[in-house]
Amino acid sequence: MSVQVTPEYIDLLNQAVSRELEVSVQYMLQHTKMEKLIRKVIPENILLDKTTYEAMGKFLKEFAIQEMKHAAAIMERIYYLGGEATTKAKKPSIGNTLSEFARNGAKAEEEALVLYRRLIEAAGQIGDWETRELFEKIYAEEEEHLFKFQEYTEMDDEPEGPESPISEWRQVFTDDYFALLNKAAASEISAIIQYTNQHEKANLLALRKKVTALEVITEKNKAAAVSDLLKEIFMQEMEHLEKISERIYLLEGETVSVPDPLPQVGETVDNFVQLGHTAENDAIMLYRQIIDEALKRGDTATRRMFEEIVIQEEDHYWEFDDYL
Repeated sequence: MSVQVTPEYIDLLNQAVSRELEVSVQYMLQHTKMEKLIRKVIPENILLDKTTYEAMGKFLKEFAIQEMKHAAAIMERIYYLGGEATTKAKKPSIGNTLSEFARNGAKAEEEALVLYRRLIEAAGQIGDWETRELFEKIYAEEEEHLFKFQEYTEMDDEPEGPESPISEWRQVFTDDYFALLNKAAASEISAIIQYTNQHEKANLLALRKKVTALEVITEKNKAAAVSDLLKEIFMQEMEHLEKISERIYLLEGETVSVPDPLPQVGETVDNFVQLGHTAENDAIMLYRQIIDEALKRGDTATRRMFEEIVIQEEDHYWEFDDYL
């Protein structure tokens, strides 16, 4: 190892991973909550081509994706340094208004900048220039996020229109139904974290080594192929989380923000494949249950959404199956 690292240093890096996972989920759920908020504001805003909600919703989604990329880059560095990247994160702070979104975002970014200054200094002290350069780049991007949130922290929230009555068709959306939909949201969060972590772990030198002549010629082995697959899948799982959480908010529910089941990473490429295979099987079974329940309640939009998601999850299942 070119750099001598300590458990305390790896723990500091994992604090950064945990924070990036937390805010990625936070910003994605805030983004998906926008449609619900738009429907609650004064009717005149509906007539506008673009509202403050849509403007903020756009950059929240961009930030969510960027934070997950930060998490992935830090995980990769941890594995290079011989550590184990965490899959744990604190519960995100969502909020219910634009100003709350902005204040929660600004607070998260300020805390991140403090942590990353510590990391930049610690990396410099041990001569870990690659990690220092990584966090200097991330620091600059987090600073941009902070400045963006600060633009919204003092704004007056739009007044809400009159509370809409609970129409008969909405009475089918009961607490047990939202609990079922939230199992799907929690499952997607788990998959995102698991596959991101595995994708970076697959880049370990020990897993990248070429053994056969075919691997040498193609410059790719099983670990590299699975790593590419995992990256493709976790990006699609981000899209699933976006759709599911947006649907829950539109139906006047609240979305969970923690993974369930807890993500499992494994030690080998075969572990990655088997764990992914099992996760996709479990997701398919859950989503079929949701489709059946949506059909019983006449919730056509939710049923169709999950039918589309199941098709993609089945594709993931068979892609993992190819490597078993």
